[in-house]
Amino acid sequence: QKMDIFSRVGEEILEPAELKVLFEQNRELRVYDGFEPSGRIHIAQGLLKAINVNRMIKCGCKCIFYVADWFALLNNKCEGDLQKIKMLGEYFIAVWKASGMDMSKVEFVWASDFISARPQYWEKVMNIARSNTLARVQKCSTAMGRTESDSQPVAQIMYPCMQCADVFELGIDICQLGTDQRKVNMLAREFATKCKIQKPVIVSHHMLLGLIGGKMSKSVKGSAIFMDDSFEAIQEKIMKADCPLQEADNPVLEYFKFLVFGALEVGLNGFCDVKIKEKCYKDYEELKTDFLEEKISVEELKTDLIKIIDQLIKPVRDQFENVEELKKLQKFVVEMRVTR
Repeated sequence: QKMDIFSRVGEEILEPAELKVLFEQNRELRVYDGFEPSGRIHIAQGLLKAINVNRMIKCGCKCIFYVADWFALLNNKCEGDLQKIKMLGEYFIAVWKASGMDMSKVEFVWASDFISARPQYWEKVMNIARSNTLARVQKCSTAMGRTESDSQPVAQIMYPCMQCADVFELGIDICQLGTDQRKVNMLAREFATKCKIQKPVIVSHHMLLGLIGGKMSKSVKGSAIFMDDSFEAIQEKIMKADCPLQEADNPVLEYFKFLVFGALEVGLNGFCDVKIKEKCYKDYEELKTDFLEEKISVEELKTDLIKIIDQLIKPVRDQFENVEELKKLQKFVVEMRVTR
C-alpha cells in the first residue's frame, strides 16, 4: 500500500527496490523538501505539496521542510536582502499551515540556523566539491532555476554542493522534490556511492503545466493560480487556459488529475466530492474519458474546475484576510519586487 501511495507522489522513483527496503525497516522515514522563499506561492507549491505531504505522513514518514534562506541569498533573491527573504519564508509556512497540510509530522528547518550550528557542515560541502568536476556541478544549475549557459557567479557553483550536503547532514532517507531537482539529487546519490554510505531514494513529483503552456511559472502572466487569488482571478485565468480535446498538454485535465483527485484522495480541508453536470466522479480516468468523448464540454470542465480550486484555496485566503498579522505579511509579499 505504501509503495502504491508513493507511486502517486512521484512521477519517478530512484530506486523502487530501495524504497521498498526502507519501508520494510518499520521506522519513521525522514523525507526532505527544500524551498527557496521567493514571491507569492502558487497552487503547485501550495495544494500539490499539501496533498503529497499528507500522503507521505499516512505512510509513516516525517517531512522536513528546509527553508533555504541562505540559498535564496546565493541566488540573489530579494537583491540579497536576507531579512526580506526570511519574511518570504514565514509567508510560505503560513500558507502551508492554512492549506490543509497535516502538520503533525512536519518540521521546518531554517538553513541559516541549521548550517550555523554545524561546523562539520562545511567539511561535507568541501568533500562533495572535491569529489566532483566543475562540469558535473554546473549540470545542476536547474536546481536554481537557471540553465548551464547562464552567467554563473561562484555562489551558484557552491549551491549544488551545499544542497547535496544538506541531505546527509539532515539524515534524510528520501528526497521528495520536483523533477527539476533530479540532477542535484543524483549528485547526492553519486556521492553516497563514492563514500559507501546509504543513498537517498529520490521521489520526483510531476511539474504542473502552466495554464497557457509550459511549466507553471510565477513570472509569466496568466500561467499560475496563486494560493491567495480571488474567485474572480481564478475564473479569469482558467477560462483563458489551454484546453485541447486531448490529454497531452492540457492543463485543465492535468489539474483535475493531480490537484482535484489528489485532494479527494486525502480529503484536503474536508474536500469530498467531484461533481460535473450533476454527475459525481470517483476517479480521474472516468472524467477524462467523458471529456475526450465530448460528454463534457470545455466550458463545463473549466466552470467546475474554477469552483473546486476556489473551494480548495479559500481557507488560505480567509486566513490572510482575517488575521491581521498575516494580512500585513501578504501585503509585503505582493508589493515586494523579487529578483530572479
